[in-house]
Amino acid sequence: MKKTLVYLFMGVMVLGTSCKKYLDINENPNSATSATPPLILPQALTTTAISLNGFNSYGAQLVGYMANAGGYGGFGTAITYNFSANDFSGRWTTTYDNLEDYQAILNQTAGDAKWSYFDAVARIMKAHSFQLLVDTYNDVPYFDALKGANNLGPAYTDAKVIYKDLANQLDTAINEINTGLNTPGVTPLGSSDVMFGGSLTKWKQFANTLKLRIILHANGKVTFTNTSFTDDGFLDDDALINPGFKRDNGRQNPKWNTWAFDATGSDANKAWMPNTFVMTFYNKNKLDDAGRGSAIYYKFPNTPTNRLGNEGNNISSSPSGSFWYPENDRDGKSAGNTTGVLKGPEAGYPVITAAESYFLQAEAVVRGIITGDAKQLFEDGIRASFHYLYELPNGQIADGWDPEGDAAAYMAANDGSYLVNFSLAASDEQKIEAIITQKYIALNMVNSEEAWNEYRRTHYPTISNSVSATGTQTFASSVSESTAPDRLPTRILYPTSEGSYNTKNVPKGISPFTSKIFWAL
Repeated sequence: MKKTLVYLFMGVMVLGTSCKKYLDINENPNSATSATPPLILPQALTTTAISLNGFNSYGAQLVGYMANAGGYGGFGTAITYNFSANDFSGRWTTTYDNLEDYQAILNQTAGDAKWSYFDAVARIMKAHSFQLLVDTYNDVPYFDALKGANNLGPAYTDAKVIYKDLANQLDTAINEINTGLNTPGVTPLGSSDVMFGGSLTKWKQFANTLKLRIILHANGKVTFTNTSFTDDGFLDDDALINPGFKRDNGRQNPKWNTWAFDATGSDANKAWMPNTFVMTFYNKNKLDDAGRGSAIYYKFPNTPTNRLGNEGNNISSSPSGSFWYPENDRDGKSAGNTTGVLKGPEAGYPVITAAESYFLQAEAVVRGIITGDAKQLFEDGIRASFHYLYELPNGQIADGWDPEGDAAAYMAANDGSYLVNFSLAASDEQKIEAIITQKYIALNMVNSEEAWNEYRRTHYPTISNSVSATGTQTFASSVSESTAPDRLPTRILYPTSEGSYNTKNVPKGISPFTSKIFWAL
C-alpha cells in the first residue's frame, strides 16, 4: 500500500476514501514518526471510516441486505460461501494498518499527561478496531501485535482474553479523560477530533457503549474485571466520522464512493442489489415500513430484489447510483443531499448510531446487565433509526419528512407484532428477538457487519433452515455449499498473507462452515 503525505485540508481535517491515506505516518512502522498526535488522529479516524466501509460491504453480503444483480456473472464464492483465504482479505490488512496509526499515538503519548485526551481516544479506537477483528476472525495477534521489526511473527491471543482486555482498556481510557479534566495543561482534542468535535463526554459515552457491546457479545463466556459503567451513560447521538468529506477525488464519503458515484460522476459498484429477505421488513410481507423503505430504496415499494445466488436474464440490473440511492436525480455530478444510507458524498460515516446504542441498552436491561426501561429503550431505538435515515448529510431532517410521526405510524401499523409492539413479547427470549430484529432493520446498509455479528450471536432475525425455503424466508444463498443447519457460513478465513508470513502462529484447520467465533451459537 502506497502511503503518502499529500496535503492538509481544512486545517488538520484529513480526507481519504480509498486505500491511499492522506497524512499516513506509517511509511515505516519500525521507525519513530515526527508527526504529532493532533496530526495523526484525524487521518486515523478517517481511515477507520474507510475500514468500516469495507466491513459494511462484507456484512451486507452475508446477512441478507444484498444479493447479486443482473448483468454480472462469476460471483463464485460470494454465493457459494466456500471461501478462500483471498476472500474479504482487506478486512485484515486495512484494520491492522489503521491500528498502527492508533498505536503510533499511544507510543507518543505514553506517560505524558499533556496528551491524556489523545491517549484515551487512541485507546478507545484501538479497542473498537480489535473488536472488529475478533468478531471477524476470532483469535488474532493482540499482545504481540503492532511491534514492527521487534516481532515479525506475532503470536495469536485467545479471543476471550482479548475481549477481557478490551473492556479494561476502555475503563482506562475513561479514567484518563477524567484525570485530564483535573490536570492543568492538557492539550484539547480540538479540530483533530473529526468524530465528536472535541466533546470528551461523547468519547466517554462512546467507550461505555462499546464496552456494553463487548459484554453483550461475550454472552457470559468471558469473566470481565469490571462490568459496571460510568455515570456518563451511553450514546444518544450518532457517532459519525467526518473530516470534511466532499465531492472530490479521494475526499468523498467512502460508502457513497463505493455504492453511488465516484468523484467524476461515474457509476460505482452496480453488481449488487437489495436482497428479497430484507425487503420483507418494509413491504408488508413481515412488517409494514413504508417510511424507512422510501428513505432508503429507489422506487420503493417497487424496488427490484433478488435472492443471493439466483442468476439469469430475469434478474434486474442496478441503475446508476444503485438501488440504495432513493432520488430520481441520477447524475453523479449533482446527485446527493438526500435521505437514507448513502445521503451524499459529504455525509459523515457512522461508527455506532444512537439506534444501535439504544438497542444495546434494551438488551442489557432484559439480561440484567444494567437497569432501565427496556420497552422505552426499544422504542427509542426505533425512533433513532428513523431520525438517522431521514437526515440529510448536514444532519438536518429532510423537508417533508417526519421521523417522530412516521415512527409512531410504524409502531401503530405493526401493533399486532411483538417484533414492534414490545408489550406483546411474552418472554425474555421474544424480547431479545424483537430487539435484535429491530437492530437488523436499523443496521441495514448502515453498519451491516454488526447485523452479521448479531445474527451469528443470536440467530435473529429468524430464518427458515429448510433447504426448500424461499427468498422471503431465508437470506442463505440458493447455491450455498455450507453444511451448517442454516446453510450460512460461520466466518471468513485468515488472509493469505498470514499463511505466508506468520505460518507458525496462524490457526490451522479453519473452516468457513464449522469454525465459529467464540460467542457464536
